[in-house]
Amino acid sequence: MDDKTILNRITELVDEEHKLRAEAQAHEAGTEGEASERLRALEESLDQCWDLLRRRRAARTTHGDPDSQGVRPKPEVERYLQ
Repeated sequence: MDDKTILNRITELVDEEHKLRAEAQAHEAGTEGEASERLRALEESLDQCWDLLRRRRAARTTHGDPDSQGVRPKPEVERYLQ
């Protein structure tokens, strides 16, 4: 996956997140539990995408191979300290 593809995926996820939040505010979302679950999944996917993009950029900066970087599992990414 190249940087452009990752950035496009981030944009798609953010757009979906904004749509879900707007629907929840307008009380159009299914059940609150379903919306919360989907939002959590979106946030985790976004964390994975940002992590991959940062590591690809770091590899490029240190003259490494950005294509050698893969997506880390959600549990690993979610344990990072903010």
